[in-house]
Amino acid sequence: MRAFAELLDRLSLTASRNAKLTLVRDYLRSAPDPDRGWALAALTGDLTFDAAKPAFIRKAVEARMDPQLFRWSYDYVGDLAEAVSLVWPARPGANREPDLSQVIEGLRSASRAEAQGRIEAWLDALRQPRERWALLKLVTGGLRVGLSARLAKQAAADIGPVPVSEVEELWHCLHAPYEDLFAWLEGRSEKPTSENPARFRPVMLAQAIDEAVDFAKLDPADYAAEWKWDGIRIQAAHEGGVRRLYTRTGDDISRTFPDLLDALPPDVVIDGELLVIRDGRVAPFADLQQRLNRKVVDAKLMATHPAAIRAYDLLQEGAEDTRTLPFAERRKRLEAFVARHSGPRIDLSPMQPFETWEALAKLRADPPPGDPQAAEGLMLKRWDSAYEAGRPKGPWFKWKRDPHLIDAVLMYAQRGHGKRSSYYSDYTFGVWASDPAGQRFLTPVGKAYFGFTDEELRQIDKFVRDNTIERFGPVRSVRAEAHAGLVFEVAFEGLQRSTRHKSGLAMRFPRINRIRWDKPPGEADELEALERILARIETA
Repeated sequence: MRAFAELLDRLSLTASRNAKLTLVRDYLRSAPDPDRGWALAALTGDLTFDAAKPAFIRKAVEARMDPQLFRWSYDYVGDLAEAVSLVWPARPGANREPDLSQVIEGLRSASRAEAQGRIEAWLDALRQPRERWALLKLVTGGLRVGLSARLAKQAAADIGPVPVSEVEELWHCLHAPYEDLFAWLEGRSEKPTSENPARFRPVMLAQAIDEAVDFAKLDPADYAAEWKWDGIRIQAAHEGGVRRLYTRTGDDISRTFPDLLDALPPDVVIDGELLVIRDGRVAPFADLQQRLNRKVVDAKLMATHPAAIRAYDLLQEGAEDTRTLPFAERRKRLEAFVARHSGPRIDLSPMQPFETWEALAKLRADPPPGDPQAAEGLMLKRWDSAYEAGRPKGPWFKWKRDPHLIDAVLMYAQRGHGKRSSYYSDYTFGVWASDPAGQRFLTPVGKAYFGFTDEELRQIDKFVRDNTIERFGPVRSVRAEAHAGLVFEVAFEGLQRSTRHKSGLAMRFPRINRIRWDKPPGEADELEALERILARIETA
């Protein structure tokens, strides 16, 4: 556990992408099997334990020390794993420190009743807070060390060295602790086979376009344009009688959409957007959320929220891998395929003709009525581009529509996690509303935890500490009055009605656009401003 704990600790304190890559690569080269395979599974999010729950950890530590003292400690630290690792009162006579593989194998074979006892014994055996913290992060999930799954796979690929796309192509055919993967990367065996029906293909992603720089260098004749639909990017595969539906990160969501899989034609792999399409029109993203992350989907929900694929690209047709073909050829084949199999479950994302960037900008700013009004923006794809895994610079760009903006008042703040656990970095903000007597009050309309710099985070954190009114566990209520408070300019991508929120409205992808130190809280926006934005969205 010591080497794994040191890796997590250094990753959590390292900001540089390349430095993180070096740390993981060096660990994977030096750690023995199967420890390094289990570590890779943890870093890529492919390792979970049903028997280990945060409630077990809290119960265990409160049995060994005063519960109120622990609650104060947890409130001060802000992170469960870090708080427990610092205050854990070990018992004498503990066994030797466990290896990473011993922890994994012990938890995989443990029942819920046994898991707590094993975790307590390991905490007793681990001498350093850093090692106890790593153990708790591992068993509860969510490492939060600022490392993406793809970067972890890149570190493994560098051992070869081989392109990361080759590792991603194999990933869904491999199983932790990946001893066959490391044997191939180190030249000790042949490459594992990826010939697995309906396997996941690594997706191609787009770069955000820089309007001030990129358009001057690009020729509009080289690019196709289509709408960027507001759903979730998926990959649908039907090969050898096997049907699968994946998210863009490779998570298998087939079980949640059996109705969609039943409609998928054979011998094809499609890249597209998962949407709810009702009466031929794209429904709000909130309707799709009703279908996501469900273990069981009943017939009523499938009927009221019919899922569909709006196809972007064709990755496999019959026995032919089409990803190496230029986009123009893939598009022609996709159009022919959808024409043969079109229906309520599969349709085509239409191309948007344009001749100049100015004409495309006008289309983006003022989409025509119908589905385009619900799109997030535009996608630009080079006609001659192959389908490459990752996010190559140049072939594809995303040009999102300008976000909606409002000025809102900070109402509540909560500590973050990981390296942000000592800062109040998660913010709830509100706008002004009025009661029947005309009295103004703030009503919360959203939460955000990004969009600001580290320096701005420190400034906001100081404001929260200096202007706290009440505490509710890890949450602080902040002074928010017409003459005293902090105003955020909040950017968000969409707005919808919600019975789960006090204001009756829910924002999509809210973020802090800037801090309005210059604006008095009493001049922040009214709830009617959001209602007007929603009315424009609903009318469109």
